[in-house]
Amino acid sequence: MKTQYLVSDSNPDGLRLEDMLRAVRNDILIRCSAIKSDGRTEAEHVMTNNMQILPLLSDAIQLAEDSTDILSRSFGEEHAAKGQTPA
Repeated sequence: MKTQYLVSDSNPDGLRLEDMLRAVRNDILIRCSAIKSDGRTEAEHVMTNNMQILPLLSDAIQLAEDSTDILSRSFGEEHAAKGQTPA
């Protein structure tokens, strides 16, 4: 089975999980900046939701980096980059 976004044997050009999560976090920040001055209730609600999502993404990035570090120390950089153990 091929991964759609993440790096794997079948998708060597994919992203590491932590890099994908960083890209999503950055996109949310860009979107927040686009609505930051919009005082409408809906925009404020979306901003509040996004402000709650951002730290969750930061936590997920830290967990993904930890997993990459563990795989790297245990099985080498090649396997860590793919987020997998040797077959």
